[in-house]
Amino acid sequence: MPSLEFDIHTHTIASGHGSTATITDMAKAAAARNLQMLGITDHGPATLGGGRTSYFRSLSHAQRIRLGVEMMYGAEVNILDNKGKLDLEDSILDKLDYAIASIHKPVKKPGTIEENTTAYIAAMQHPKVRIIGHCDDVKYPVDYLALIKAAMKYDVLLEINNSSLSPDGYRGDTRFNDLMILNLCRHFHYPVVLASDSHGTKHVGDFEHTLELVKLAEMPESLVMNYSLKAFKCFLGR
Repeated sequence: MPSLEFDIHTHTIASGHGSTATITDMAKAAAARNLQMLGITDHGPATLGGGRTSYFRSLSHAQRIRLGVEMMYGAEVNILDNKGKLDLEDSILDKLDYAIASIHKPVKKPGTIEENTTAYIAAMQHPKVRIIGHCDDVKYPVDYLALIKAAMKYDVLLEINNSSLSPDGYRGDTRFNDLMILNLCRHFHYPVVLASDSHGTKHVGDFEHTLELVKLAEMPESLVMNYSLKAFKCFLGR
């Protein structure tokens, strides 16, 4: 069975949330788990304790290979309103490898299904947003059919988030929503991306709960982007 080659959603000390891990610490964890590539995506400045603009600006000068692991540097930006406004300026985003756009409490209060869906789709239209993060959150209900169709239109991946699915996850019981995403993506033959959302080193490369659901949904390996770093790079246009 092929191995999962990369993790694109992880957080260092720059995200706050009690993590003390540096980028090098995260690379060590990735190397120990035999990942070929690790994406560092710290929280944008609207998140309490999130990274400052100066931090994200400096990432363009960061090492590309650490301990044999290829590094990509992005951000998990906050969607601030229903028009898809993000909490990092274009001048910063343009120099990152990619951005994951997510909705977090208390940055943006939950809205109706229509409002939440509109916010995600508006964010997808930013050229640097290539992934929508944890859109399985039960507090932010969405129209998944509309979301998948928009993701296909704007060339964006929907994330299946391991942290959401863990027993101590704080987004509610997201299994039904994640299965909805997987089944729709399988129907449209459109890939998803798995992510640990590890805050610190403990869960880097941990896809335990996502893989259980991928198996349950009978998702083909060809539609799980993590099995091919080459395919992901092609998707990013690198």
